Amino acid sequence: MEAQTKKGLALPYDADIGATPSTLRKRIRKNLDLYLCLTPGLVYFFIFCYIPMFGLLIAFKDYNIFQGVLKSPWNHFAYFKEMVHLPDLYKIIRNTLMLNVLGLIFGFPAPIVLAILLNEVRSKYFKRVTQSLLYLPHFMSWVLMGGMIYALLSPKYGIVNQLLQAIGLQPIYFMGENAWWVTVFIGSGIWAGAGWGTIIYLAAMTTLDPHLYESASIDGAGRWKKIIHITLPGIMPTVVVLLILNVGHMVSIGFEQPYALMNPLVMDVADVLSTYIYDLGIRQGGFGLTTAIGLLQSAVNLALVVGANYAANRMGREGIW
Repeated sequence: MEAQTKKGLALPYDADIGATPSTLRKRIRKNLDLYLCLTPGLVYFFIFCYIPMFGLLIAFKDYNIFQGVLKSPWNHFAYFKEMVHLPDLYKIIRNTLMLNVLGLIFGFPAPIVLAILLNEVRSKYFKRVTQSLLYLPHFMSWVLMGGMIYALLSPKYGIVNQLLQAIGLQPIYFMGENAWWVTVFIGSGIWAGAGWGTIIYLAAMTTLDPHLYESASIDGAGRWKKIIHITLPGIMPTVVVLLILNVGHMVSIGFEQPYALMNPLVMDVADVLSTYIYDLGIRQGGFGLTTAIGLLQSAVNLALVVGANYAANRMGREGIW
């Protein structure tokens, strides 16, 4: 191996660093297998994410379904002006932000705690069975989940209220009171997603050097100190990246969960942007107005991702870029 001398020190020579940058064709040929693995993902995003962006023109046109997008006349930002004056828009935004912030506060740490607990389990059989049971809700439809939640929390026949009455308490109408509905919404989201979210953190924990734990044991550290000083710092880059991505969805929320759990009694807290866009755009045919709302929603999400990534970099953490 050749060596180069810098300030009197002999350093190993890295051919890739010292060599002249190769041409694009040579780089592709050298990493052809990696590019082939990347191709399906690029094709998916191009077809389902970039091509549909053509439809954003509807927000700037007086869209007529018979004339099509290109032949419809421009509307001079009329939908954006109308959006500001929608009577329920600010309530919808408030509900979306409230549920997302509560979900971030209580839901984001849940898979981290769960992954740490699973990582401390020594029985492989128990660990595998537990992981399988925790992953199961992720694969269940929210229609099925919603039916199960309504059945469990029914004020007359639900097992939860029957237990409350058995210990002398009054039944609670969980799905008919605003505060309880929000609690159920956040709890059901944790139930459905916490187990699946542990996969990434458990994968990050497998990269930690086991010699660190051995050294800590020799120094007399218990499990709690190992978690605090080794496990958490080791997975912190993964935590930061996922936190940035979660912050980037603060003004958007999934459609299935709120739609499956909502009912007329709790519309003051249950009606969010996704259900509002569905009702206004699909049921009432307001394609242009809902496209304008969705475009503004995406722009705010992008700004939040950039801001969260900048804040992470300023704090000395490695962000997405």
